[in-house]
Amino acid sequence: MSLPLKSTCAALALIFLCFSLTFAAGSASRPDMSALFPEEVLAETLPAPGEWMPFPRYGERSFWLGLPEAARKAQVQRAESNIGQPWPELPATLYLEFATVGNRSNYEAPYFERRKRLADLVLAECMEGRGRFTDEIVNGLWLIMEETSWVIPAHAGMQKAGVGLPDITEPVVDLFSAETAALVAWTVYLLGDELSKVSPLITSRCRMEVEQRVLTPCLERDDFWWMGFGTDHINNWNPWVNSNWLASLLLMENDPRRRVAAVAKILRSLDRFIGSYHDDGGCDEGPSYWGRAGASLFDCLEWLYSASGGRIDVYSYPLIANMGRYIYRANIDGPWFINFADASAKVGINYELVWRYGKRIGDSLMEGFGAWAANSALERNPAPRGYLGRRLWTLVNLRELSAAEGRQPHVRDVWLDGIQVMAARSEQGSAEGFYLAAKGGHNNESHNHNDVGNFIVYFNGQPVLVDAGVGVYTAKTFSSSRYEIWTMQSAYHNLPTVNGAMQQPGREFAAGDIRYNADDNTASLSLELAGAYPADAGIESWRRTLALQRGKEVRIEDDFALAKRDGELMMSLITPCRVYPGDAGVILLEGDNEGESFSVGVRYAKKLRLEVETIELDDSRLRASWGDKLYRITLHAGPDSPQKDKWTIRVTP
Repeated sequence: MSLPLKSTCAALALIFLCFSLTFAAGSASRPDMSALFPEEVLAETLPAPGEWMPFPRYGERSFWLGLPEAARKAQVQRAESNIGQPWPELPATLYLEFATVGNRSNYEAPYFERRKRLADLVLAECMEGRGRFTDEIVNGLWLIMEETSWVIPAHAGMQKAGVGLPDITEPVVDLFSAETAALVAWTVYLLGDELSKVSPLITSRCRMEVEQRVLTPCLERDDFWWMGFGTDHINNWNPWVNSNWLASLLLMENDPRRRVAAVAKILRSLDRFIGSYHDDGGCDEGPSYWGRAGASLFDCLEWLYSASGGRIDVYSYPLIANMGRYIYRANIDGPWFINFADASAKVGINYELVWRYGKRIGDSLMEGFGAWAANSALERNPAPRGYLGRRLWTLVNLRELSAAEGRQPHVRDVWLDGIQVMAARSEQGSAEGFYLAAKGGHNNESHNHNDVGNFIVYFNGQPVLVDAGVGVYTAKTFSSSRYEIWTMQSAYHNLPTVNGAMQQPGREFAAGDIRYNADDNTASLSLELAGAYPADAGIESWRRTLALQRGKEVRIEDDFALAKRDGELMMSLITPCRVYPGDAGVILLEGDNEGESFSVGVRYAKKLRLEVETIELDDSRLRASWGDKLYRITLHAGPDSPQKDKWTIRVTP
């Protein structure tokens, strides 16, 4: 059937517009998505309400029954353990604990348990198909619909009433209200017909709550900070919320005009997030946040790619690829990652997402890294865990992923000049020998620690000198008292304390004169630390040079000149290894690698006085990486030590 002339011209104009925008933006390293895909393009590109079907639904029994038996059995057993068990309660007094005593965990634990249980029940019912879990799914959904707010107490400060109980007259949108909306939307997408057999009011209630709590406020308000429209403070919240908002509206928004307007707004918001990154794709929040920073951007791009039939595609842009590559560039070995800022040293990656991201950008190292992580994860637990949308991706790709060849990337040299992070190992493709990572940057990074010039050292893939990371979040973590927490202070990083002064928070406290070099023999980072300390530290210059001599040692040289000497002058080193002081100037560090012990030596100037402090760990997040203790080694200069000096620390086999 031929098209009328007017329609044909409009279609040709639209094609020309898309081509012109793609060509114009294609010369840059990063996409401008709101320019590439304006509303008129989105109106022609997005599917009509109800037409987007990215995953098999409950009724497509051949898919669900064709999943690997091990995955189906594990998922059903997980859900069976909850049948007949009471759902966790969320009383008002529990919500108030964040405002009254600063505790956020007591509310969040049952809050997240409700959502995890619902997702488990939904997938188990899809896999088994016998209706055994339907009543519990209805109970879980109804409980979540009845919650006064889907916003957790720690984020209630977004409302005008501030922290305390949620104000139902002002629905605000945080990470987990958006994530809850997506969970509800995916549940209705998968099981809507089955739920309507119980009562048609269930799905209509779900749609109403998602619209009122997330879709409408996100569309009508521009003042949510995470959108990035009125601030330069942009972090993982942006793509994390946007990814769930996007999935929810593609699944549940029935007004075509509102759908187009909302997607256009999401693109503008994502442009702000993408624009906050340097071309190297480095995530200053660290690898544990990459899972909700770069990875959530990938979620957004995948929903857009899927919903548009591949027409919304920005994977060819170098920055988008580099934002993905960050996760393997930050990997040391196995579960160990570079953990500057609020990151944990041990990170469990979403293996299927990493594998799929690698496939999208044509990066075999990333693809292989995801497959490697999948091999061990699926052996431990053949049924995937986590966010329901990502679980569905895993199930769809499970057989291909399980058959993929996996390998760790073990990249020899990494230099992320935008966030000023370097990493180096002795040999490409191997964890053997020493590994050094170090950072410059400034002290107002997202999830900042006062840690300019900090470094970590690993040996044969095991931690030797480390960044402690961050403990369980409390009200204090994101308050004006943040830097009272020891894990945030420079004195509890591998850094000097100068005339009793630690580094200070703020963008102005930054590294200077950065110099990076790498060749087949050595990789090094040299930087000036004076600017990271307050004026009363009396530093004229503190030049730190960190170098890995491949196959030999790690060397840290601090060459400094002080205007005065009137307080404590010392170097701190943090280690999980057992510390055995030897002769003057020598320390032996011993650790364990899967039951096999290893040891390295730390050599320092004999003129420095050694002290060792045991840091007992009672924080569950810190203990997950380090066990029950860390050790703080401090090397002290005497009161009459020179104002100009050079300290050298060597880490040797």
